[in-house]
Amino acid sequence: MSFLLTKLKDMSLKSKIISGVATAALATYLVKEAEDYINPKPRVSVLRLEGEIKAGNISPVSANMKINLETTRKMIDYAFKPKNLKLVCLSLNSPGGSPVQSDLISQYIKDKSVKHGVDVIVFVEDMAASGGYWIACAGSQIYSCRSSLVGSIGVIYQNIGVHELIKKHGIESRVFTAGENKAGMNPLEPLKESDIQRLKSILTDSHQHFIDHVKTSRGERLKGDDETLFTGEAWTGNKALELGLVDGIDTVDGYIERTFGDKVKVYRVKSGGGLANLFSAIFDPDFSIIGQLAAVQQLTAANHQLLAANEYDGPSFSLDQNSPIATPIAEDPLAFKISQESLKMK
Repeated sequence: MSFLLTKLKDMSLKSKIISGVATAALATYLVKEAEDYINPKPRVSVLRLEGEIKAGNISPVSANMKINLETTRKMIDYAFKPKNLKLVCLSLNSPGGSPVQSDLISQYIKDKSVKHGVDVIVFVEDMAASGGYWIACAGSQIYSCRSSLVGSIGVIYQNIGVHELIKKHGIESRVFTAGENKAGMNPLEPLKESDIQRLKSILTDSHQHFIDHVKTSRGERLKGDDETLFTGEAWTGNKALELGLVDGIDTVDGYIERTFGDKVKVYRVKSGGGLANLFSAIFDPDFSIIGQLAAVQQLTAANHQLLAANEYDGPSFSLDQNSPIATPIAEDPLAFKISQESLKMK
């Protein structure tokens, strides 16, 4: 503070005007944050999950997100962390993947919802197909866009057989096992009927788990029969609404605006890894922490503006609306997205 007072004595009139604007902006922001801390607005968390559902970790610099319990656990935890939380909105975009990870994530979200007594509403972006729809059923309500792809309630296993190819080139497959069924579905050996029957049994069990999950979650809202709903077919949002797979056509921002107006504070949990999670998800959005961080950034930015003003010889100087002074918290530049150019149902 003594530094700032000394600096003010040596400033030109132009610099003092700029300093006053910066100080006023900072004061206004801190007052608003203090008021919200004393009389907090309702909180709504927006949690966004995007990518293929598969086990394994993700590198902080990877371009492809993996959705699984371990990569999403902390994000889900932080979505339920804000005080005065009224709703968690899950923005979902996934073509599917692992049935096990889909089940784990869905159950984890449901458990958090029950523990905190906070509803979860799901909003489908490009798609919630197969495992993506499994996760969507964790919400008490599901909304999608008109052209979103929804459904694909089925299970698939794929491999290729190359035994004829290697035979043609004089290659011999040598596989040794302890247990007669250990090497089932070996692509280097001819397909066995016993392997097919065992695999079909596994797929049928997993499919029934999926069906039971959907029926339990959607209940009487389902309007199609089993032969229509559970064949693995996917539909656009409008058709999914007719079949009872979604509750309406809507977007997360539109829903929040109509439900809460401006009397709400939206907390967006960031996806990604490394620093993206550390700095954008770890802090509780309350004045006690965020306000102080913002204040430090505001003062630093104001000092940079003042130094620039003192060196400026032009006819005028103005603060841009998008300057750091007008933006309390800078956005994290890291973002991880998957391409939606090709559709691949899992």
